[in-house]
Amino acid sequence: MQKIALVVTIEFKPESKASFLQSLLDHKQRCLAGEPGTLQFEVLTPTENAHSVVLFELYASAEALVAHDAGGSLALFKEQAGPLITKVSRQHCSVLNP
Repeated sequence: MQKIALVVTIEFKPESKASFLQSLLDHKQRCLAGEPGTLQFEVLTPTENAHSVVLFELYASAEALVAHDAGGSLALFKEQAGPLITKVSRQHCSVLNP
């Protein structure tokens, strides 16, 4: 199986930073603890934009990503943080293995 990575950039309302980040970090913990196919989930803060985060997510397979997308943790995150988000971009990446 080929690993799949996501690089996601999320911009959020400046006044909602604390609650947005709490929802996101809770989501990260749920994914790593409850989704066996989620191998890595990093939250990065760009120095040039204080109102955005970049996520690096690594999945064991395309099926693991499908399970993540359909899972309860993502649904809960969208419910909690959706109103705080102003923009999302998502890139699917294949992991090259030499």
